Amino acid sequence: MIPVIRPIIAALIVFAAPMPALAQMDGHGPDAWMVSGVASDDTLNVRTGPGTDHLVIGTFAHDATGLRMITCVPYLPRRIYHALSDSQRADLPPRWCLMESAESGVSGWVSAHYLAEDTSAAQTQMDPLDPLVARGVALVRRLYDHRKRAQRGEGVGPLAPSTARDYFFADLVARLSGPVGADPLFGTQDADVEGLHIRPAPERTMHRGLVTVHAQFRNFGQPQTAIVRLRVDPALDPPALRIMRIEHQGWSFP
Repeated sequence: MIPVIRPIIAALIVFAAPMPALAQMDGHGPDAWMVSGVASDDTLNVRTGPGTDHLVIGTFAHDATGLRMITCVPYLPRRIYHALSDSQRADLPPRWCLMESAESGVSGWVSAHYLAEDTSAAQTQMDPLDPLVARGVALVRRLYDHRKRAQRGEGVGPLAPSTARDYFFADLVARLSGPVGADPLFGTQDADVEGLHIRPAPERTMHRGLVTVHAQFRNFGQPQTAIVRLRVDPALDPPALRIMRIEHQGWSFP
C-alpha cells in the first residue's frame, strides 16, 4: 500500500501548491497580506519595479502586516494557469507584487516569495462590519470598479444618466446630466489614479443612518481621499443605499 499512498499524497501536494501562488499571480486572494520569511534583523526591500534591478524606494518591516495587494506579475488568469504544463509553470519568471501599507504609506514592488496571507491578530480578530456599512462599502467599490471598466472602453460609465441611478440619489443623477466641473469621483479634472482602496471611515462610520466610506488613491502620485456619504433611499423599491454626497479636499459633489 505504501508505494500507492505516497504518489497520491505527492499528487495532492502538487495540486494544492499552486493555489496560494495563483492568488498572488492574478491579484485575487486575501484582503490583507503580511511579510513572511524575512529575518528579524532585516527588512523587505520595496522597489520601483518588479525585479532586483529596480531602485529600492522603501522597506517593509520583517513582521509587517495589513499590506494590500494591488497587482502581481506575471499576470495569469486561473483558466490559463491551470492549462499550463508543470514544465511551463516551472519556466515562469519569479513573481513580484505591487503592495502598499495603509499605516506607513509605503508602496512599491516586492518579491512574492516573502508574502503570505495576513493571519495576525489584528486581522483575525476584527469585528465584522455592520451589514449596512458593508453594503455601503460594496456599493462604493462597485462604483469605482465600474468607472475603471469604462475607462478601458468596456461600456458606459457609472456617471451616465442610464447607470447613475444605480449609485446616486435621483437629484444627483439630474445634476450629473449637466456640467459638474471636476470629476465627482476623483475631485479633479484630470486623473491618473493608482492604488485605489475602498474602506469604511475610521471614525463615525455610521451616524443616524448616514454611512461614510473612504475611497483612498493616488492621483498623479499624490495621496487623496474621497469621502463618500450614503443613506438609504426610500424612493427605491425596495429601499437601498445610495450616494448623497462625495467630498474632496476643498471641493464636493454636490
